[in-house]
Amino acid sequence: MPKKEVPVKGFTKVNIARQYRDKWGMEMPTLTLARIMYKENDLAFKNIEDARSVLRGIEGKNNYGCVVTHQAPERPKNPYKLPESDEREWLPYILTGFKKVGILSDIHVPYHSITAITAALDNFVKIGIDCLLLDGDLIDFYGLSKYEKDPKKRSVPDEIDKLGELLNQLNNILKCKLLYKLGNHDERYDNFIMRKAPELYGLPDIKFETLINNRVEGIEFIGDKRIIQANALDIIHGHEFVQGIFSPVNVARGLSLRAKTNAVQGHNHQTSEHSEPNLRGEIKTTWSLGCNCELHPEYMPINKWNHGYATLELDSNGIDFSFKNYRVKNGKTL
Repeated sequence: MPKKEVPVKGFTKVNIARQYRDKWGMEMPTLTLARIMYKENDLAFKNIEDARSVLRGIEGKNNYGCVVTHQAPERPKNPYKLPESDEREWLPYILTGFKKVGILSDIHVPYHSITAITAALDNFVKIGIDCLLLDGDLIDFYGLSKYEKDPKKRSVPDEIDKLGELLNQLNNILKCKLLYKLGNHDERYDNFIMRKAPELYGLPDIKFETLINNRVEGIEFIGDKRIIQANALDIIHGHEFVQGIFSPVNVARGLSLRAKTNAVQGHNHQTSEHSEPNLRGEIKTTWSLGCNCELHPEYMPINKWNHGYATLELDSNGIDFSFKNYRVKNGKTL
C-alpha cells in the first residue's frame, strides 16, 4: 500500500525531495542528497534512509506511491561487477534550429583586424544571419603563453575586458544567437589555472566561461574540443587533432585526410577548399577559414595567412547545407 505523504510546514516529503533534486540536479548521488535533506529537514524525515526512499520514489526507483518527476538515467549494465569507471561521454554539439549562420574564426583579441571583421559584419547584416558561430581563438591570451613574452604587451585582464567589449558589440549589431567554440588560445586561461593553481580549478567563479558571462549576456560555450554537427557538415576549430593537420597541399586537403567527411576548420589562418568524390559518387568537401587578426605578428611576420569568414545555410531536412567561404582583402569581401 502506498505511503501517505506527511505534510511538514506546508510541504510534503515528496515536495521537499523535488525541491532538493531541482536545486542540486540529477548528477548528485541519491544517498548524498538524502544526507543533505535529512540534515536540513530532520523534522520531516525519520532518518537518512527515509529521505533516500522518498528521493528514490520521485526518481522512479521504487514504489513509493508518488508521481515520478525526476526520472533517473538508466545506468550502464555491469553484470560482472567490474570496478567503477571514470569514463565520460563525449558527444558532438548539434547545431540545429537556425537557417543562416555566420562563421568567424581566429580573431585573437586584442590583435583583431577591425577592417576584416567589419567586412564580415557587412555581409552578415545584409543576409540576415540568425546565428553567429565564433569558431575558436577569439582571445589571444598573450600573457598566458608558454613562450617568451614582451612585458609591454597588454595584460590578461585587459584582454578579457576587450573581448567582452567585442562580444557585446556583436550582440548589439547582429541581435542573434552567439555560439563560442573554444580554440587552443581560448583554453590557455583554464589550462594556466590547472597548471599553476590546481586547487582552484574546480571553482566555477574563476573559470573562463564565467568571466565572459559576467561581461556578456547570452553566450553559449562549446568546449571539450567537441565537434559541431551542422546537418551533414562537421565543424572544428582545428586543434582537436593531437598531431595537428598535415597539409602538404593546403589545409583543406589535410583536413580531408583526417576527417573523411564534409568538414570546416579555422586555426591555420588560411582560406582553402578541397573536394573528392567517393566510390558512390558522393562529393565530400573540406574548407579552412581565413583569420580576423593581424596578418604579420612579431613571432611570425612571414606566413601564408589571409583574412576571411564564412556563411552557412542549413536546410530544414537536417542533411543538406550550403557553405560559402569568403576571403577578405583590404577590408573588402572577395
